Amino acid sequence: MTTANPVAFAAIDRKKLAQRYIDVRALTERLCAPLVAEDYVVQSMPDVSPTKWHLAHTSWFFETFILSPHAKKYRVFNEHFAYLFNSYYVTVGDRHCRQNRGQLSRPTVKEVYDYRKHVDEHMLAWLDALDERTAQEMLPLIEIGLHHEQQHQELMLTDIKHVFWVNPMRPVYQPRAPRESSALLPMRWIDYPGGVHWIGHDGNGFAFDNESPRHQQFVQPFQLASRLVTNGEYRAFMDDKGYERADLWLSMGIATVQQEEWRAPLYWIQQDGQWLNHTLSGLRPVEDDEPVTHLSYFDADAFARWAGARLPSEAEWEVASQSVPMKGNFVESEIYHPAPSRDWEGEAPAEPSSRDQHKRLGGSLALPEQPLQMFGDVWEWTRSAYLPYPGYQPPAGALGEYNGKFMCNQFVLRGGSCATSRSHIRRTYRNFFPPDARWQFMGLRLARDV
Repeated sequence: MTTANPVAFAAIDRKKLAQRYIDVRALTERLCAPLVAEDYVVQSMPDVSPTKWHLAHTSWFFETFILSPHAKKYRVFNEHFAYLFNSYYVTVGDRHCRQNRGQLSRPTVKEVYDYRKHVDEHMLAWLDALDERTAQEMLPLIEIGLHHEQQHQELMLTDIKHVFWVNPMRPVYQPRAPRESSALLPMRWIDYPGGVHWIGHDGNGFAFDNESPRHQQFVQPFQLASRLVTNGEYRAFMDDKGYERADLWLSMGIATVQQEEWRAPLYWIQQDGQWLNHTLSGLRPVEDDEPVTHLSYFDADAFARWAGARLPSEAEWEVASQSVPMKGNFVESEIYHPAPSRDWEGEAPAEPSSRDQHKRLGGSLALPEQPLQMFGDVWEWTRSAYLPYPGYQPPAGALGEYNGKFMCNQFVLRGGSCATSRSHIRRTYRNFFPPDARWQFMGLRLARDV
């Protein structure tokens, strides 16, 4: 992983860079504040990593790729950590088996926090001592480390949600007051003309290597839904026996449905005839006006077919996003759950509801000129396979393993989620997961051919 174009260090205040490092690292630990020690060590399925592992791995990243090779006289905190907290960097060395991370009772949570403190102290001292030439060379790597940590902040939240899900007590990560259902805008279709468009990162500022090279791509005329698909709309699909109709599903999709006995989105349970939703604020009734989330690609594709539509391509999504402000319900909102849009410009929602705004509009809902909630709330599945852009070459060395080697059997998602940091997302950001993954905040927006 690297930047598409290195950022000139001369344009960046060194103190601000150090402060950004402090802020990112502090948010990671702040997200752990609601947890107790026992929460840190659980691995509820192979895709989930214990919170303790995330805390250590992000520190290992700075230690392995910056401090050890570049900071004079640096000594590793613990020689065993290189093996325990390497994720998938084969060229760096051997790794502890991913599915066995939950077996690590040691190091303790306290030792992991001591490890973080050790790395932070040396990173800040190293940053302070950098000469300008070295700083220019190292800035892309520093940025990679910070954005890598922000990725793991999101993973920490989605992983602890799954950890709490498998606990029959349904623990609460952060309490949240009940909200009233809000007035729902009708879904409408926004037209986009066909033509040749520039796709991918333009080289200004940080980006992951898989967002480049910038290239031209022809896009047919298309329509994009003005908003995300909601719980209520997805319930209509379920009520129409959507999970039983093989004609709506890809062959691998219906096989997965039958094998896993899917009947609803992940975290939905039915009690006494009512659908309930396990959230980071506990078990709550399913709210029809909220964006549906925790869907696999298979779920999203089947729903789109049932609705007489399809998923957008990632190029269509990027084209449509160009005129949309990058505002939304991100991790900084501290809602940690998809929420209805409060206004028609995609601002982060405010609780308890948007009825007050509805009244201010005289009881009639203004129709948006642009699609709502393209950023934040839920990652939006696209129909595009995760493949390299024309001319893509992974970076040399271990960091080249970050993105390139996963360009197989995965689909692209766009836009970020309620667990994503707003300073981490870009219009060109390409998230990717296998088609059966559901534990992330994944939803959908419909598209149609013209």
